[in-house]
Amino acid sequence: QVQLVESGGGLVQPGGSLRLSCAASGSISINRMGWYRQAPGKQRELVATITSGGIINYVDSVKGRFTISRDNAKNQVYLQMNALKPEDTAVYYCNLLAVILNRTYWGQGTQVTVSS
Repeated sequence: QVQLVESGGGLVQPGGSLRLSCAASGSISINRMGWYRQAPGKQRELVATITSGGIINYVDSVKGRFTISRDNAKNQVYLQMNALKPEDTAVYYCNLLAVILNRTYWGQGTQVTVSS
């Protein structure tokens, strides 16, 4: 079993920054980790992903503002969020895909609120 624990959410003013962290227990060598978010009344959407090989993908709305990174040795993934906008307000969920088994694991989510 894989467990994911997020941290780093909070309240920030427009234009501010936050850094989210996610720690994964267990070890799955071939995987894709990333972040999804869900705003009130909206569907959950993919924000950013990074594979164990370093391939990165972002949703268009965060390109140039967010940076995803990972530490394979520590089994952690990070999301640096800069120039935050009110529309970034959502619950952010850490995600891990075990590629070989095509099995997905989710964290409990961390609230990010961007408001003046």
